[in-house]
Amino acid sequence: MASSIPPADEHLTNGWEHDLPAEDTLVRQAVIVHASWPVHIARGTGRPWHSTPEWAGGWIGDRGALTNWVVPTQPLTDPAGLLSQVEEFFPARIPYALIAAWPTSDLRQHGLVLLGHPPLMVRWPGPRPAPTTQGVDVREVGDAAELAVAERVLVEGYPMPEMQPLTPGDLLGPAILDGRTRVWLARVDGEPAAVAAAHLYAGVTMVEYVAALPRARGRGAGSAVTWAATLADPDRPAVLLASDDGRPVYEHMGYQAVERWTLWLRPGR
Repeated sequence: MASSIPPADEHLTNGWEHDLPAEDTLVRQAVIVHASWPVHIARGTGRPWHSTPEWAGGWIGDRGALTNWVVPTQPLTDPAGLLSQVEEFFPARIPYALIAAWPTSDLRQHGLVLLGHPPLMVRWPGPRPAPTTQGVDVREVGDAAELAVAERVLVEGYPMPEMQPLTPGDLLGPAILDGRTRVWLARVDGEPAAVAAAHLYAGVTMVEYVAALPRARGRGAGSAVTWAATLADPDRPAVLLASDDGRPVYEHMGYQAVERWTLWLRPGR
């Protein structure tokens, strides 16, 4: 019988080498697409961004707890070293959220606050059930004017009160609409009601920026735009990070929880 023990000099991947194909695992795809997102959004607004084999991030805005993302692309073996790089990128006054796919050491000593462990969820390719919403009109955003409306719905519906007053382009610049990122806006009775975005990268679709205005909730607008983003490419799996409150909504759509990630916040000072 041949030995199943590999030779001592044979390299065994740990799944996180920077040159490993994205498709090695679903979780790796999810990490890579989440790392791509803040870089793409920052580029689209003409703001600074950072992308190396260790971490990616974007300085998208000067306000908002969850506006700026830092996404490690490897397990945090040297948290102090990584955070030192991040501190050089973000001035002390700028908040950022660190989103890690792995449990981390206690980062409070570095000035971060633990927000929780949101579940990573996936929906495998498959058709949408027959829509049951009435009076909801969903259309893909195609120009700067519509994107400004979607941006306002996002800020008011999420909600992000710290982003008020909002100047168009603070979060969503027209340059993001290049096919890799797509945005949908739902209207109820002709009025803007809900928004969702899809970011297509690394073989998966990431669903983000899902928000509905209070006056439109219960009308199916939020569900309608989430479906549009989920099926942006019907042949790809869709992934997202959910809140525990939002998890049942996504489960009803066929999403399944895979694992929990770790979310830290560095408040601006």
